[in-house]
Amino acid sequence: MSKNLGISGLLLLAGMSASQVMAQSSTNLNGTSASFVTTAVPFLRISPDARSGAMGDAGIALSPDPNSQYWNVAKMPFTEKSYGVSATYTPWLKDLVPDIFLAYLSGYAKFGEEQEQAVSASMRYFSLGNINYTDIQGNGIGTGMPREYAFDFGYSRRLSDNLSAGLTMRYIRSAIASGVTYTTTGGDYKPGNAFGADLGVFYTKTTEKEEYHANTFNFGAVISNLGSKITYNSTRRDFIPMNLGIGTAYTMQLDAYNKITFALDLNKLLVPALTTSGADTAISVPSGIIKSFTTGDQLAQINVAAGAEYWYQNTFAVRAGYFYENKNNGDRQYLTTGIGIKYNVFQLHASYLVPQGSGINRNPLSNTLRFTLTFEFDNLGTGGSDEPVESEAPTQN
Repeated sequence: MSKNLGISGLLLLAGMSASQVMAQSSTNLNGTSASFVTTAVPFLRISPDARSGAMGDAGIALSPDPNSQYWNVAKMPFTEKSYGVSATYTPWLKDLVPDIFLAYLSGYAKFGEEQEQAVSASMRYFSLGNINYTDIQGNGIGTGMPREYAFDFGYSRRLSDNLSAGLTMRYIRSAIASGVTYTTTGGDYKPGNAFGADLGVFYTKTTEKEEYHANTFNFGAVISNLGSKITYNSTRRDFIPMNLGIGTAYTMQLDAYNKITFALDLNKLLVPALTTSGADTAISVPSGIIKSFTTGDQLAQINVAAGAEYWYQNTFAVRAGYFYENKNNGDRQYLTTGIGIKYNVFQLHASYLVPQGSGINRNPLSNTLRFTLTFEFDNLGTGGSDEPVESEAPTQN
């Protein structure tokens, strides 16, 4: 699909891709100032995998898999297998336009005498489709395919039988005005580049009750996208979506065939709020992080993601979740659901965001689908020799 869009509109469209980090300053009906948090490259906060996508976008403390590279890299040393790769495809804002999508590829490898260390990597690619650019008078100034992407490399290590820590380094490129040089009083638009890092910790402890009966408690905390600002012209530098997240997950192994997990994540952007007085984009990153705890309504800036996951015979999963965002900070509230199938070394997951609202109040993320294919194995070149899941003793997932 080809879309006619001015440069300012394109910037707005890029922001719409993750509405939890894009908003405008305003004043409430009662005359009080409303505050919002706004950043560049909001695609970095889009949940990239179908498993967590089906659980209300909760994933910080879920049992590890290749997508832990996004949620909390510290989980990697606790994966059940030695190697793993995962690929996800997500059509985005499909109720509005048909050609926006997010693609995500991730993988890991464990090493060390006791496989206590892991290296991991991922790539995120966000396409905004085909755009016909216009100036403020509506005159055509070219066409292009705006896109954003990020490359990650992570290292994580088990510190004890129950605790691990990890670090991810990230390169970010945002070419939302690709193919066009558009001069305004603010300068020339150009692709933006930035660097960021994630720091995470993960704790897990399993309490065995009897054979095939056990409870597992997980806790995770991660600071993500901690890094430089990004600029599209010579006069303005914007924060990337630095975020503080904490999460818990509790798994109950009910018997040899059934287990259920409950997960809860809390997230807060480490970016100062935008108020009716405007945002100070000139302040430094450290000052911005400090100011993020002193501007706006702090409780309103916390997003809540909660979900549940049920596995039968470690082969078939059913999931559901709920995401909540305060009405003064974006007002996204939606239900999610999904399924997962696991056979041998392969896993296939799908998630669906339940439609909400109607007309102008309809959630633009309604009907969002995610599809994830995961492949995990113990031996390079002999992954197919792993025993089928049906013959394994039930394990945490």
